[in-house]
Amino acid sequence: MRMEIVLPGGDRVDALSRGKTITTRQDGSAPAPFELFIASIGTCSGIYVAEFCQNRNIPTDDIRILLHTIKNPETRMIERIEMNIRLPEDFPPQYRDAVVRSAQLCAVKKHLDRPPEIGITTTLGKASAS
Repeated sequence: MRMEIVLPGGDRVDALSRGKTITTRQDGSAPAPFELFIASIGTCSGIYVAEFCQNRNIPTDDIRILLHTIKNPETRMIERIEMNIRLPEDFPPQYRDAVVRSAQLCAVKKHLDRPPEIGITTTLGKASAS
């Protein structure tokens, strides 16, 4: 995967990927980059939960995934992310544990368990158009 990050001005930073633009801002008018990071965990898990349910003809319209971050007050870093999969009252009881296991298949979560190395370099030259 390749992604280009552009800085169009002010506090706006955009990510360009596969012909789409993801806009971030720190002023609250668009998601902040860290919000997208947390959202990627929830939405990735949601894809696996949705697929699990769809394969069993279980409706997904009343399923919600709630995320809550817990920050270390000294380091100001997130030290835990609590994920709660809110299921409707009529959700089949025999699938409750399995739906949690399906959420754990999320590739974003797996990469946090074994984070990739991030190399940062610079080059000089005119920016290319995406």
